[in-house]
Amino acid sequence: MKAKKDALRLGLGGAMVFSAVCATAGYLMRVAMDREAPASMKRMMRRLEGRKKAAAPSEHLSESQEKLKNAPHETITVIAHDGARLTGHWFPVKDQQRVILAVHGWRSAWWRDFGLTADFWRSCGCSVLYIEQRGQGQSEGEYIGFGLLEREDLSDWIEWITARCGEEAPVYLAGISMGATTVLMAADAVFPGNVRGIMADCGFTSPEAIWRHVAVDNLHLPYRMTPFLAEQIFRRKVGMSPDARSTVDALKNSRYPVLFVHGEADSFVPIEMTYDNFAACTSQKRILTVPGAEHGMSYLLAKEAYEEAEKSFWQEFDEGKEASAS
Repeated sequence: MKAKKDALRLGLGGAMVFSAVCATAGYLMRVAMDREAPASMKRMMRRLEGRKKAAAPSEHLSESQEKLKNAPHETITVIAHDGARLTGHWFPVKDQQRVILAVHGWRSAWWRDFGLTADFWRSCGCSVLYIEQRGQGQSEGEYIGFGLLEREDLSDWIEWITARCGEEAPVYLAGISMGATTVLMAADAVFPGNVRGIMADCGFTSPEAIWRHVAVDNLHLPYRMTPFLAEQIFRRKVGMSPDARSTVDALKNSRYPVLFVHGEADSFVPIEMTYDNFAACTSQKRILTVPGAEHGMSYLLAKEAYEEAEKSFWQEFDEGKEASAS
């Protein structure tokens, strides 16, 4: 009888553990992928924003974001390869030197992530197409794909830029956070010859790697038994495995020069992920790390170094050069 009771207790305990793991995996993937975020995730994002504001003058950050958001521009749409209607925001300049395709981060917005750099880009003769990634903002898509889905959309946006600006204007893919991951996952893609380089600020390496970090370090959730179930949920929602591709995979066969940037105090995407990306990259590459900078705050804390890094990058690759490793 005692053996039966022990077995029953073990069975109930195992069932409870499995139920908890399923609940954790389901919650984590709702946080990660669903267009509408759970309320608890919103609280976590507010804490992150609080850390950013504590490390930087929040008034300047907010003002620059509102300035970009409300600036006159053309809102455009493209129909992606799978039929999804995607939204972008076009800011041309008269004396255009190059075009930047700017890709915002996870659960963010184009004006929020690029408000700080917008004036600098404009002053340097950069026309900019700020896009809204699928599953976010005004772009269609039910789920966020952590770069696996979004990287395929870059060809559609580049086609629009080429049609608008011609084949001679140098084009750079610029991303921040998940936007950086999106452009880095396309580092081995065959784009038209006008694509001259990639600028990636605080990108992560893979969906699973960032889920693990956010779950354990930001949401304080148990994760050891979660990955298998999370993978099944991701596969069911988007039709592919989360390990179908990583930035490291793409960068091992990179066709384009890459400028990597990361804040050394980033609590959301560990700087080690950029070090891994940099080590894997086989094309010409540059790196700028900023002491004390939180997630996405490198420009605000090291404005001169950031601007010099980008200007040097453009000067070197605007005319197009062989993307051999250096």
